[in-house]
Amino acid sequence: MRLVSPVGCVRAAAGVAVALLVGGGTAVAAPTASAATAGQGAVAQLHPLSALSAQRLATADLVAAAKYGTGSPVDDPAREQQVLDAVARQAEEAGADPGATVRIFRDQIEANKVVQRALHRKWDADPASAPAERPDLAEVRERINRLNGELVGAIAASAPARGAPYCAGVLTVTTAHVRHEQRLDALHTVALVRASRSVCG
Repeated sequence: MRLVSPVGCVRAAAGVAVALLVGGGTAVAAPTASAATAGQGAVAQLHPLSALSAQRLATADLVAAAKYGTGSPVDDPAREQQVLDAVARQAEEAGADPGATVRIFRDQIEANKVVQRALHRKWDADPASAPAERPDLAEVRERINRLNGELVGAIAASAPARGAPYCAGVLTVTTAHVRHEQRLDALHTVALVRASRSVCG
């Protein structure tokens, strides 16, 4: 199946948005070149954020495997607060909005736990599917910390697109493309949507 380019989707979405916003549902002229250019810029800004979110979600599989069978809970409030404090500092240093960054990261953390819980349920129901080896959680967290830093940068760089009225439509497009690019299954696709809840606005 041929996947439509992000820019093409944005142009189509821009046309619908302009029709609804300007024409109240009536037919109006095609989007202007400036609107199409703005849409392309929004894709360029939001796609890295979506891609990094998906990469961060992939670490949930490793965290789940590291914790499985150890009695360690999925929820780790102390670790979660460390992450939120760290990204708030990084956002401030990058000249980004710490409040928005923390909101987005809260969703990233919750999405990560969605994957962990689902995998633990799967492995409980089918022990043969459980991982044979347990990853080193400290090493996994180092990887997560690196991704967190990149995500903070992507959040800072995408501020104009995140505040734009068409953000939700563009985010849907970039999420769909990341799903295709990274071949996400249903669980990780649902989690990616959950991770992106606070990106716009």
